[in-house]
Amino acid sequence: MRIVSLIASATEIVHFLGLTDYLVGVSHECDFPNDIKKLPICSKPAFDINGCSLDTDKTIKSLFQQALSIYSIDEKLLYKLNPDIIITQSQCNVCAVSIKDVEIALQKDIGINPKIISLNPMNLEDVWKDIYTIATNLDAEERGKDLMNLIRSDINNLKSIGEKKVGAVTVACIEWIEPLMYASNWVPDLVELAGGIDLFGTKGGHSSWSSNETLFDKNPDKIILMPCGYDIKKTINELEPLRSISNWSKLRAVRTNNVFITDGNQFFNRPGPRLVDSLKILIEILQDNDSIFGYKGKAWVKLNDLDL
Repeated sequence: MRIVSLIASATEIVHFLGLTDYLVGVSHECDFPNDIKKLPICSKPAFDINGCSLDTDKTIKSLFQQALSIYSIDEKLLYKLNPDIIITQSQCNVCAVSIKDVEIALQKDIGINPKIISLNPMNLEDVWKDIYTIATNLDAEERGKDLMNLIRSDINNLKSIGEKKVGAVTVACIEWIEPLMYASNWVPDLVELAGGIDLFGTKGGHSSWSSNETLFDKNPDKIILMPCGYDIKKTINELEPLRSISNWSKLRAVRTNNVFITDGNQFFNRPGPRLVDSLKILIEILQDNDSIFGYKGKAWVKLNDLDL
């Protein structure tokens, strides 16, 4: 069996199923586990991924207006790799290579006829179903069941920790800085499990653009930044548009030193097994217990602790 995974979360799912050795190619975004970094990269973005959030947003919207793809697939490499299975997604055309991109490549009759698995997770339960879908299609149904049982057990144990908080904390989870976007999909599920109240996200819905005024209207207890595709360092470099908002310092979360920066790229943005780690991160942040799982400084930092 030869697998090409064109989405980072699927690559992680294949890994957690113990089937990494069957991967023959990955996307430009796949970077976990370390073993897959040596594999051929089958895709690339049509924009500068190092640009600021506002420039990236403008470029992507311009590409959409011109009916151009945001990502391209290396068709010659795909032919050479000759996969039996290609895993992609239809959840978001912006975040990763989509099934449309794959179909366009295969329509050119490049000489292969792989089975295509397309994932479309909208909430936490969908993510778990996708894990089982991949396991079933990779003839690893029992491994899928074992992984699912382990995840559900971990979630139940973590939920009991989240429920210990007396008085739920209100939260704003920011998925993009400029323009402002709040995280939806599976993130509100995670916030609830961690014992918080997500004031802005929509369970099972797509993340949508908003305005800075919404932060002041609802004035959350905590603000958690998890920009799509950004690690902690990149997010820190993008903070100025937020910090320059008029009356930023008057927000409750800012006044009480409750603004947090997470590694959105590695955790919250990837609908796979490591959403369990994302839940642990939220519990540390919402329960005011920095050391309970040991993620502080590695997967999240407090804005007030930074020398800016």
